[in-house]
Amino acid sequence: MTVQRLDFEIDGLSCAGCVGRAERAISSVSGVTGAEVNLATRSARVALDGPNARGVSEAINGALKAAGYPAVPHRLRLRIEGMTCASCVARVEDALSQVPGVTAVTVNLADGVASVTTLDKDTAPLIAAVKSVGYDATRLETGDSADEKTDREIRQLRRSFILAAVLTLPIFVVEMGSHAVPAIHHFIANTIGMQDSWMIQFVLATLVLAGPGRMFFAKGFPALWRRAPDMNSLVAIGAGAAWAYSSVATFRPQWLPDGTVAVYFEAAAVIVTLILLGRWLEARAKGRTSAAIKRLVSLRPDTARVEREGEIREVAVDDIKRGDRIHLRPGDRIPVDGVVREGSSFVDESMVTGEPVAVEKTKGAALVAGTVNGNGALVMRATAVGADTMLARIIEMVEEAQGSRLPVQDLVNRITSWFVPAVMGVALVTIAFWLIFGPEPALPFALVSGVSVLIIACPCAMGLATPMSIMVGTGRAADLGVLFRRGDALQSLQSVDVVAFDKTGTLTLGKPQVTDITCEGDEADFLSIVAAVEAASDHPLAGAIVAEAKARGLDLPQASAVQAVPGHGLSGVVDDRKVAIGNARMMNEADVDAAELIAQAERLAEQGRTIVLVAIDGKPAGLLGLADTLKPAAKATIDALHARGVQTALISGDSEPAARAIASELGIDHVVAGVLPDGKVDAVRALQEGGRKLAFVGDGINDAPALAAADIGIAMGSGTDVAVESADVVLVSGNPGGVAEAVEISRRTLRNIWQNLGWAFGYNVLLIPVAAGLLYVFGGPLLSPQLAAGAMALSSVLVVTNALRLRRVKTEALS
Repeated sequence: MTVQRLDFEIDGLSCAGCVGRAERAISSVSGVTGAEVNLATRSARVALDGPNARGVSEAINGALKAAGYPAVPHRLRLRIEGMTCASCVARVEDALSQVPGVTAVTVNLADGVASVTTLDKDTAPLIAAVKSVGYDATRLETGDSADEKTDREIRQLRRSFILAAVLTLPIFVVEMGSHAVPAIHHFIANTIGMQDSWMIQFVLATLVLAGPGRMFFAKGFPALWRRAPDMNSLVAIGAGAAWAYSSVATFRPQWLPDGTVAVYFEAAAVIVTLILLGRWLEARAKGRTSAAIKRLVSLRPDTARVEREGEIREVAVDDIKRGDRIHLRPGDRIPVDGVVREGSSFVDESMVTGEPVAVEKTKGAALVAGTVNGNGALVMRATAVGADTMLARIIEMVEEAQGSRLPVQDLVNRITSWFVPAVMGVALVTIAFWLIFGPEPALPFALVSGVSVLIIACPCAMGLATPMSIMVGTGRAADLGVLFRRGDALQSLQSVDVVAFDKTGTLTLGKPQVTDITCEGDEADFLSIVAAVEAASDHPLAGAIVAEAKARGLDLPQASAVQAVPGHGLSGVVDDRKVAIGNARMMNEADVDAAELIAQAERLAEQGRTIVLVAIDGKPAGLLGLADTLKPAAKATIDALHARGVQTALISGDSEPAARAIASELGIDHVVAGVLPDGKVDAVRALQEGGRKLAFVGDGINDAPALAAADIGIAMGSGTDVAVESADVVLVSGNPGGVAEAVEISRRTLRNIWQNLGWAFGYNVLLIPVAAGLLYVFGGPLLSPQLAAGAMALSSVLVVTNALRLRRVKTEALS
């Protein structure tokens, strides 16, 4: 019996009792033959029964989670070299899923990257598993896009294609020219002779297959021996069969039946040359799909000026530690997340906010890695470094989205798992049909048709159809500040029926502002008096009133004897005038007859305003209305969703009048107000009745349950970490316009995927019968292997090119 060992970390261990419970949970899983949990290292070592290892990891993970001690998963990325079609993807995924500890695997043909979720962070077993099925693997860190290897692959394919083309051109001119122009045939026959011509073609074709075309044979035949044929196998068999038949005709013509002696060296050489051309063009196009990652990675500076032992030193960004003091010169890019300790400047945060206007930064202000300092000098303290910075988290989310697999891909994988063997079967049937029923000489017809079937089949296009669109679509979304954290959200969002919004911080700015001022005398004088008293308070409403006065450039007089009356308001003296500010109870406390003000206040309150009453020297002086104002893009967002046929809802913990006032202003369809977090979940479920698909948009801790309960949770990147972690989609800038953009990107991407799949499958369904000779049976032409190779190469290039159109997706201006 083969026993395999699995080592992994466990969260939540605090005592010997925890150790015992965790060990019992692991041991209860079928297939586990031994379990040791170490409290000191907070880790487990588990022995697995080899034949039952597959699936045991998920069971262990589930058992520990149920016991309250979840295993700590690790997300690893591997660069896979040698994959050429969807069947390669299936084999690599199957090999990786067999490794103990692996709980999830997604392999992306478009960028050649495998995303693996595993309990054991050791990559050696993963790399060994990939090698066991004939491919190479290396680990990628966050932000690594394997550009150097991709560029090297593109250069290698270009060289191979040029060499193959140079060697193939004489064969093509001699052989095909003889068919097209009889004079060329006569010239060759009367000079070097047909036999010598065939010898020259043999040498050139052999050089093509042994040189540039060697990759197809080196990968294709081993895959055949493993009973796992792929695209390379089809090319190797097709080109090899044409070369072998032609070689026999050249050197042992007596072995062939009378009338069947002919050479097809040009077919073998042209097949390899055209497919190399297709792969080169495909690789160049695929190299452009990771543009979003490249742009994000380029935002990270290599070094920073860090204060160490009283000196300012140039330090690699990777060596910066939390708490380090970093000196920023004008124009420097912020190296890590932090806060300003000294100085003031304006910082370009368009990378995060999407807004071109620089933001003023003074002492205590937050700084984000990747943003650019303006004209001032700053000293900052590092608060998040390495993988904890916002930029690193954004890069990781984009990588995860680009490597995700949509549910539609499962259908493709099921089809492509038997596609190559089925094509080989069709080729054999085609050869047999022509040998039995074909006209004489039947053997050349059988060879040409069989080879054409092998060459024209294109699992490459099938394998690229979905991942290419995902990569380009999610990359474009990242450019717009929309991050898809889970791949299935990209597919689900396109069919959403209702988008429900939280109010505060999502559709509104999340802080009160003065919206109405009513007074008998001069408004500026009235506001300055009120603001002078409110300046002594730290209440949010007081801050809003003071901010309004400053925004108007008012000079505030000095207030004295300021007293807070809990639950009522404030009182104070300004320029020998007694001032009372607050609610109706405050007016009663000050013996002020405020009946007229209260009547006005009630009318404003119906519009969702918070009212502050003001009395001066015992007489009613006026009132201020305050409200949490709408974000600039809120109205355009709701209109854009309605234009796409999506209903909208507002689910808020705010009062009914305030919520309905916002909903009325924006034109929102449904309103649920005055609810706690549990009530938000109930409201989400009510809106989901009848099978409607709902997306919920929120930003706070209280929104996390609703985000999790919705079909798609969309979090504001400006919100809490809890909300972001509960969401499927993150809007980096906190702009609600990103919701409409996310829906649009989702719809365009899914439409692009179906276009690609329609082409990839339709191409094979229509052209494989043509390659087999269907048109010839009805008096049409017989498809040559060269044309089949050209069509096959073009198929992949068309799929990649169609996916790249998503880079130009434009949405309405919602900023």
